[in-house]
Amino acid sequence: MRAAIFRNGEIVVDRMADPKPGPGQVLVKTLACGICGSDLHARQHAPRMVEMARKTGRTPMDLSRDVVFGHEFCCEIIDYAPGTERKFKPGTHVCSLPALVTPEGIKGIGYSNDFVGGYAEQMVLSEPLLLEVPNGLAPEHAALTEPLAVGVHAVAKANIRGGEVPLVIGCGPVGLAVIAALKIKGLHPIVAADYSPARRALAAKLGADIVVDPRVSQPYATWAEHAQVSDAEKAARPPFQAMLPALKPAIIFECVGVPGLLQQVFEGAPRDARIVVVGVCMETDKSEPMLGIMKELNVQYVLGYTPDEFAGSLRLIAEGQVDAAAMVTAEVGIDGVARAFADLANPEVHTKIIVQPWR
Repeated sequence: MRAAIFRNGEIVVDRMADPKPGPGQVLVKTLACGICGSDLHARQHAPRMVEMARKTGRTPMDLSRDVVFGHEFCCEIIDYAPGTERKFKPGTHVCSLPALVTPEGIKGIGYSNDFVGGYAEQMVLSEPLLLEVPNGLAPEHAALTEPLAVGVHAVAKANIRGGEVPLVIGCGPVGLAVIAALKIKGLHPIVAADYSPARRALAAKLGADIVVDPRVSQPYATWAEHAQVSDAEKAARPPFQAMLPALKPAIIFECVGVPGLLQQVFEGAPRDARIVVVGVCMETDKSEPMLGIMKELNVQYVLGYTPDEFAGSLRLIAEGQVDAAAMVTAEVGIDGVARAFADLANPEVHTKIIVQPWR
């Protein structure tokens, strides 16, 4: 089969052996797979990913061997291996968590030397993890289940109590997923900031109430304008709190993941803010703990999602509660993957590019 392969630090197109499903696994045809920001990071910072995998006890990629990226996918069932229940008929469109259940434990899909990801014409998936795509949902939209689930999980980990005013820093795919999840949660007003006009427009389309261009307005000052408490609430505060700015609780979602951003959040955040770090910074960074101490900031790092959040995200897209189509800015075949990686560096041109291996 053909695949876009990460080899020697570059994305190249080549042929490789067709995958063979093992016990409990399903052979599928890859219909659509999103290019994730993590894939862009992996291409640029693969040795760092290997180092972090070792530190956390995970099996790292062997960079001397081929890797096929792609963990945001929708597929079509081709055939079943022995030991499967054959719950869905061949031809059924399915999504799955990017993982395989093996006798050695759970193995990831997309950053593995042994299990190809969605930038290949075929893959193997674990039957127990399959979710049928409902409502005739287009594969390129069903493939956005995974990135939406990241936003849903980040909002869940924020421990929203009600009454908070959220601020989303960065409106790339992850920030947009957070905005969509906040809207579904019913938390308003949602303030979002990004330098890109195209991404600010998408943020508004997906649920942001106030969009901020940091070149024009300071995001934290704009947030404060929309987080003022009422006169009655202000008067009811205890004496100690009366000395502090009369603002509603802040939840800040850092969705950029570049060095220096977390320090900027520490500097701009109001006292007692909850900060949810969703952006993946692949480089060593630094921040001033004393700022966090003096402001009593609460910092929550997040990764991935639960199986229930993944399944729920597919339903949200299929039921039209999230405008997944708005995020897709291009579709390419395997031959276009390397160029797509370069194009995604310009936020004015693309937000989410979908790989269609059979295109």
